Amino acid sequence: MIDAGLAALPALPLPAGVRSHHVDGVNGLRMHVLEGGDARRPGVLLLHGFPELAYSWRRQIPVLAEAGFHVIAPDQRGYGRTHGGSADYDADLRPFGLFNLARDALGVVAALGHRELAAVVGHDFGAPVAAWCALLRPDVFRRVVLMSAPFGGPPPWPAASAAAPDIDAELAQLQPPRKHYQHHYGTRGANAEMWHCAQGVHQFLRAYYHMKSADWAPNRPFALQAWRGDQLAKMPEYYIMRRDKGMAETVAPQLPGLAQVAANPWLSDDELAVYAAEYRRTGFQGGLQWYRCSTHPPCVAELQMFAGRGIDVPAAFIAGASDWGVHQVPGALQRMQQSVCSQYRGTHLIAGAGHWVQQEQPAETNRLLLDFLAGP
Repeated sequence: MIDAGLAALPALPLPAGVRSHHVDGVNGLRMHVLEGGDARRPGVLLLHGFPELAYSWRRQIPVLAEAGFHVIAPDQRGYGRTHGGSADYDADLRPFGLFNLARDALGVVAALGHRELAAVVGHDFGAPVAAWCALLRPDVFRRVVLMSAPFGGPPPWPAASAAAPDIDAELAQLQPPRKHYQHHYGTRGANAEMWHCAQGVHQFLRAYYHMKSADWAPNRPFALQAWRGDQLAKMPEYYIMRRDKGMAETVAPQLPGLAQVAANPWLSDDELAVYAAEYRRTGFQGGLQWYRCSTHPPCVAELQMFAGRGIDVPAAFIAGASDWGVHQVPGALQRMQQSVCSQYRGTHLIAGAGHWVQQEQPAETNRLLLDFLAGP
């Protein structure tokens, strides 16, 4: 059945050749998909992160399609125009666990006629989904590109790991007291403080995207020594927040001026309006559920079943040189490069890009993707 609310939504402002439609029966979802190219060609699946949409790949879909690929970019579970399941704070979190998100990915590509794909590409929180797709089903996902979030491998067995430090307690003892953004995103009030913030969703997203981009001059990331509060606190406040502030309040002082917005080559106000309209309609809880699963015992336990396993298909990593996401989990980049990926093809840090690498520097991102897809 077609949801009346979704059917009434305006068409998205898409590049020529990019199709927007829904795919029914995808692991309990009616999944919204942006698609480009001939469905008979090798498939490439593009998985977005938070707070984004399939629309984040608007500068990749036509280029990959022109190069001979069938490109599939869904609004993932809990996002945008994909419909189904519950994203209420008190709902069951297990549908948002990484295994089930990988099942969503497998479902949509199967529904569109593919038994295997040339590659899966994931950005931000889409990166661990892509990593688990490649780890769990290398027969289907024949290559993997991770963007902005390195994959340090499955969590270890509890008995094999030392007691983890209480990072929240360590950050709370700092002066001023701090908190990890993922801890904040797991709280009951996180959705409301962004969705109903004083500046409105459009201006919140503008400041958030700006502060995590190469346009924000203080983004000069470096490797951290350890998973300790004093080390994590070296990151900007959009990662390690003031304990008494929400995310909307944190980023509000960094809102760029009108002239800077008008000159922005990678996210025009009309493009930003697409994101704002979707999040104004849906809120943010669907995406926030993903973060909550990272500490939800049933979701963590199923990942631990694969302790010690790695990715055995060709893999590469692309990120912005100004992206703190590369370093936010100390040691993850090194593990990915040295042990997790047995066929690692390289790390590419793109100058002039922060966290939103495929939007900030699309030409170089597209070149790297095509080179990787053509490689051994």
